Amino acid sequence: MRIAVIGAGAWGTALATTAATRHDVRLFARDRAQAAAMQASRENARYLPGVPLPRALDVTGDLAAAAAGAELLVIATPISGLRASLAALRAVDAQAPIVWLCKGFERDSGKLAHQIAREELGARAAGPLSGPSFAQEVAAGLPTALTVAGDAALCELVTTAFHAGALRIYSTDDVTGVEVGGAVKNVLAIATGIADALALGNNARAALITRGLAEITRLGVALGARADRGTR
Repeated sequence: MRIAVIGAGAWGTALATTAATRHDVRLFARDRAQAAAMQASRENARYLPGVPLPRALDVTGDLAAAAAGAELLVIATPISGLRASLAALRAVDAQAPIVWLCKGFERDSGKLAHQIAREELGARAAGPLSGPSFAQEVAAGLPTALTVAGDAALCELVTTAFHAGALRIYSTDDVTGVEVGGAVKNVLAIATGIADALALGNNARAALITRGLAEITRLGVALGARADRGTR
């Protein structure tokens, strides 16, 4: 499969590195100087130092070249850059299905990623790929589970692209549920870290996690997610 990863931060680089062991992958860096340095040194010294880039991974600062012929487009920018990335892909007439790795709500509009994508792309095949995932661990081949959300064809495509070895891909059609869970779990993680730093004990940690999960579910349902929809 030919895959284009748009965004050469730590997470985009880690996922591109992993996928390049089995697929033809192009990694787009907005900073052309950074792209050239990565292509020459075979390392993302700025965001993922110490991780060698596979020879099969091509790094480029040319978006049109990165997206040309791609069967899957992966946007690996923060939520703040999603709208601009979608518009840029539309401008170069990139037609492949799209998944995004970003989590959160757009600052000015309060919209989730799939709402932004609908405004920019219409009814095109697209959805989130999300989950608890540290770039360094994925690049090191440590066990990681992610969830892709969207229609069956998109989920099958993304699973084919990334499900291998220690990286496991699960799927669901509950796009809102995945996006809300991905965004709000970070708030829960911060709260749990604060409780640990204050030495409030394991009981407080357990209470934060269990009550936090209940609140995530309530918020998700209020925004259109389904409490009874799991992964497959």
